Amino acid sequence: MADNTAKPLIETTGLVKKFGSFTALNGVDLKVYPGEVHALLGDNGAGKSTLIKILSGVFKPTAGEIRVEGKPVSFTSPRDATEAGIGTVYQDLALNALTSVTRNFFLGREITHFPGPFGVMKMREMDEIATREMAKIGINVADPNQAVGTMSGGQRQTLAIARAIYFGAKVLILDEPTSALGQKQQMEVLKTIRKVQKLGDIAIILITHNEIHARLIADRFTFLSLGEVIGQGASKDLEGDDIKRLMAGGAEIGDLAKELAV
Repeated sequence: MADNTAKPLIETTGLVKKFGSFTALNGVDLKVYPGEVHALLGDNGAGKSTLIKILSGVFKPTAGEIRVEGKPVSFTSPRDATEAGIGTVYQDLALNALTSVTRNFFLGREITHFPGPFGVMKMREMDEIATREMAKIGINVADPNQAVGTMSGGQRQTLAIARAIYFGAKVLILDEPTSALGQKQQMEVLKTIRKVQKLGDIAIILITHNEIHARLIADRFTFLSLGEVIGQGASKDLEGDDIKRLMAGGAEIGDLAKELAV
């Protein structure tokens, strides 16, 4: 659970994004705290994708401000966002199914015996790091040389998350992490998110269409519609018939919550 006496790790104020005459975001304010899972909800076209692309350096905002750890930032590329500590895990995961867990974990940031493109990789050290970092958030890899294509969808998500954290993510943006997965794999991913949350120092922005999962895992919610914030609040305050209708499937939540606690 986030400590909201702390300062936000990431904050947006009056964020606007226009594409020609079309306004995709119209004055979005958002605060996400360390140790918090902040669910970003809204229908298609609500502005969720535009917002995360601004936060991850793909788009520049038309107006407004982004602050990371209280300091204004201006991103001209995804690399800028990564260097500022924003790690984005997209639905496609950017993994190569044919290469090993370790090679995917490092992917262009390999540890070598000497610098330059022809440096010999320190595979044993890289194997140990990849195995250790994935174990921290719940996946024990028997063989770090196994092809990523042999892993479950939930394990692949964990690999992508562990990679982002190891390479300095203070803010972790998870784009529909449970979509296209079966229920068992979805629970693997939710357990991974819970373990990251328990580390206490990482802010997590969860983009999802699955309201049940958001209700299970999130500390705070922001609802977007047509590029504007139409509601925000802590999970403890979002009770009653309205939120139950929004989240849908309330009868299933109790059973899943028990499984998540195991």
